Amino acid sequence: MPTNEPPVARKPGGHPCFDAEARHTKGRAHLPVAPACNVQCHYCNRDYDCVAESRPGVTSTLLQPWQAERYFDEILEADPSISVAGIAGPGDALASADATLQTLRRIHEKHPETLLCVATNGLALPQHADALAAVGVSHVTVTVNAVDPEIGKQFYAWIRDGRNIHRGREAAELLWSRQREGIARMAALGILVKVNTIVVPGLNDRHVGEVAAACLAAGAAMHNCMALIPVEGSEFADLAAPTAREMTRAREAASSYLPQMEHCSRCRADAVGRIGAAMGPDRYAALDRHARTSPSGVERKLVAVASLEGAFVNQHLGEADELLIYAVEEGACHQVDIRRAPPTGTGNARWEELGDLLSDCLALLVAGIGPSPTRILKSRGLRVFETEGLVADLVPLAAAGGEIRRLGKPFRCGDGCSGKGQGCA
Repeated sequence: MPTNEPPVARKPGGHPCFDAEARHTKGRAHLPVAPACNVQCHYCNRDYDCVAESRPGVTSTLLQPWQAERYFDEILEADPSISVAGIAGPGDALASADATLQTLRRIHEKHPETLLCVATNGLALPQHADALAAVGVSHVTVTVNAVDPEIGKQFYAWIRDGRNIHRGREAAELLWSRQREGIARMAALGILVKVNTIVVPGLNDRHVGEVAAACLAAGAAMHNCMALIPVEGSEFADLAAPTAREMTRAREAASSYLPQMEHCSRCRADAVGRIGAAMGPDRYAALDRHARTSPSGVERKLVAVASLEGAFVNQHLGEADELLIYAVEEGACHQVDIRRAPPTGTGNARWEELGDLLSDCLALLVAGIGPSPTRILKSRGLRVFETEGLVADLVPLAAAGGEIRRLGKPFRCGDGCSGKGQGCA
């Protein structure tokens, strides 16, 4: 429950998002280790990867926890003003809770003076509250777009709670109940909570004050009104962004209850440095380099493929007797090896052995794969993509660190990029 003490005074400064003065002298590093999401918001589309685009849900690549640890070591050595290590996706930090907690634990053990924060939709926040506190998290941001389920149901296509899918009013009610409980748990644990609200004209722009009031009652300390970005490919792509006047009105309504953050730059999931500062090409290169390293520090360059004939990714991993190994040079792939898959009948030991066999591979492309091999191979540093298509198209994309979706044409920011973001249309 909230106390009579001003909420922002409960924690020391140093976090550039929570402390307006610290943004001038301190920086943050977002570590993109959490690709999964348990809520499909109508304003979100994470299919794009463009370095010219700055918004949540965008990253140039993904990291495993040990890669994130090494990457953060390098960041901190280059810029001691970095005071925060944060996890803000590109999905939801707690939909990939194992990776998030392992990353934070590693950094806290090595850099105990570094502030740790996560950004989440709050659905799984109550479940992981104690674990977040145990690894040293001091700041949490929860996105709350509505506390009225009739408004909330307009924001979400679905939410996934374990194996259960919820839609409509039921989804909105469940999400807010978890958000409220999670905020209260964080506050009780002494963790500072900031609430983000995406302001959408005609949906919740007149509801923001109620959101702030309810979140204050739950224990939140700060509030951040964020203007809708009409992202291409999302359900809200054709809606208008709020005007400056509409944003001012929303902030004024919310400020009656909670202090407002007014310097948000709507950061990417891989943002590094001071708020508002551009991330240079050297940092993107370093991120890509660390994404290619194995646990032993060896750079991975090859791509493994489950294919019946070598032209298409079209075989289930469990049925593949052998895997084709490809290298990429000047954007074109060529086969460099064939590796016999470990024998069947050994359970998870088979996938552990396969992880060793593919220790020099950056990615594995398969038409189908079960949850156990996926988990084990990812823990060994492989990026696993369940997809179908031409080897000649998909292997260079995987080798370059791009994301590959099962359905639809993969997007990658290329020579035709206008630098305007929103998919660079």
